[in-house]
Amino acid sequence: MNKKNINAGFLTITGIIIAGAALRLVPHYPNFTPIAAMALFGGAYFTNKKLSFIVPFAAMLLSDLVLGYHSTFLAVYISFALIVAIGFSLRKRRTVSNILIASVSSSVLFFVITNFAFWFTGALYPMSPAGLGACFVAAIPFFQNTLLGDLVYTGVFFGAFEFAKYKLPILERVKA
Repeated sequence: MNKKNINAGFLTITGIIIAGAALRLVPHYPNFTPIAAMALFGGAYFTNKKLSFIVPFAAMLLSDLVLGYHSTFLAVYISFALIVAIGFSLRKRRTVSNILIASVSSSVLFFVITNFAFWFTGALYPMSPAGLGACFVAAIPFFQNTLLGDLVYTGVFFGAFEFAKYKLPILERVKA
């Protein structure tokens, strides 16, 4: 494996993730963002586990510097890390069905962790099972957008890289 192949793969994968982070900064429907897709894609394509976390997290941090932080940002980053790990499961089995299952699983994971964290802040809901239930029910409309955004962006990111590999055969042999 020569350095040119490694650089081409690293730059292509990183470019897709940075594009995803930039998409967070343009107007969009609530929760229709590429957050989970960035994490899933990084976990699936970077062969170096450290890069699988570093590149998506760096892109996320940079976009969050512009967007600002909130009371549940730690929960977002924890779910982000877990979604990178889900991406690891796709490394040797990147089929449409596996990617679809991973994307839906990522959406559900993000929904559960971030809404539990929001409830746990005590900012809006009582600290009771009923309050937790009310928090999750109130978040369902946002989940629809999260799920749709994850599916769309995951398809775009994975599809773009596979198309790039088709057009640029050097990427087929890449280990980034």
